[in-house]
Amino acid sequence: MRWTAEQVLALAPDDASRKAGGKLGLAGPWSETGAGAAGAVWGLCKGSGGKPYRTVVDTAGPAYRCSCPSRKFPCKHALGLLLLWASGEASVAAGGEPPGWAGEWLTARGKRAAREKPAEAGAEGAGGTAAGSAKAADPEAARHRAERRAGRISAGVGELEQRLADLLRGGTAGAEQQGYGLWEETAARMVDAQAPGLAARARELGAIPGSGPGWPGRLLEEAALLHLLSRAWLGVEALPEALATTVRTRVGLPSAPAGEQIRDAWSVLAQYDTSDGKLTTRRIWLHGRGTGRFALLLAFGAAGRAPELALPLGLAVDARIAPHAGAAQLRASWVEQFGAPEPMGAPPPGASVASAVEAYGAALRDDPWLDAWPAVLSGVIPVPGSEGAGWRLVDASEGAALPLTDGSVERPGLWKLVALAGGRPVTVFGECGHRGFEPLAAWSPEAAAMVALV
Repeated sequence: MRWTAEQVLALAPDDASRKAGGKLGLAGPWSETGAGAAGAVWGLCKGSGGKPYRTVVDTAGPAYRCSCPSRKFPCKHALGLLLLWASGEASVAAGGEPPGWAGEWLTARGKRAAREKPAEAGAEGAGGTAAGSAKAADPEAARHRAERRAGRISAGVGELEQRLADLLRGGTAGAEQQGYGLWEETAARMVDAQAPGLAARARELGAIPGSGPGWPGRLLEEAALLHLLSRAWLGVEALPEALATTVRTRVGLPSAPAGEQIRDAWSVLAQYDTSDGKLTTRRIWLHGRGTGRFALLLAFGAAGRAPELALPLGLAVDARIAPHAGAAQLRASWVEQFGAPEPMGAPPPGASVASAVEAYGAALRDDPWLDAWPAVLSGVIPVPGSEGAGWRLVDASEGAALPLTDGSVERPGLWKLVALAGGRPVTVFGECGHRGFEPLAAWSPEAAAMVALV
């Protein structure tokens, strides 16, 4: 199974390698690439010299060999090759036979595995070629790797806690004077500590002072949540298993499928991309026609690449997904599709505004860092607020209202929604959170087809 870009970038030894590998995740510098059935990926990468670098990866380890002089493993060439492979078979075809230089190394690794000797990390051969770490199948080696990463994260959390204490000691006025650079530096330290989830939240803190009126309150709220996550990480071993898994995921450790896979007719309700300049993240919302449950698929593309996974909006797909572990987790991995997509028919069952808010509140009990929760609102009318208060979705029967997020008001999708409603109640799917409601799709009583709003 091909990895995702997220899984590849998680292997990077530091942020510089992550950036350099992202630049090599394109087809341009690569030639003679291929992937074998046993999990090997190989290719030649054009460098500054006359000879291309020979790069081969054993994904079963993972282990790496490259003819470049780098002492880092994986080096930027191995990361770039894996990112290219993760982008799909059109970039790195499967089923080939490795060239001699790659086959020799793979054969040697196979012999060592047969003798039940773990592959050791370090230099291998002339020219400083980097070898992989011990095989992932070796539980002792995997435990040591996990302990080393946990130690780095804990050290990063200590620095983050000190920065939060400085923020409170200096007051929010000082945060406005310091600007974005201080928190960007903090985020970089969290990346070095292999805690990308903490890095993302640190960057958010840096952006809040310039976000408009009321920012001091928002800054304190986000700082409190970040402090809560830091303390939860330091005491993660004492938490219930589901909450501990959520904390590890929020910090930035990879999330893996757990439990039984689910086959259903999955309606594709929304699909949209966000980017931080380094990684493009695609969010795909599904609703199971038979199970009645929501699921969130995440796909990633590096260096400006669009993620490979794409599903047809407004249609239903007979497929099997694998849910991930954790409290209040809706994330799942796409496993297998059966047959062609078909019309999804009626929208999922809707609820009132009050019920949607209550459901989000219940989910927050299990995951305090949850930004939003999926909701289908039935019988709501988009209405502009008075005196520049922004747009709202008003429950036609109960009169309760949900404000729309600032981002949704700025997008053309709002005007699609207003035109579809025409002042009448409609059904809307979106994300309900502390920032308001983000409408992603809508249905009118007269039209059977779904209207995408993003």
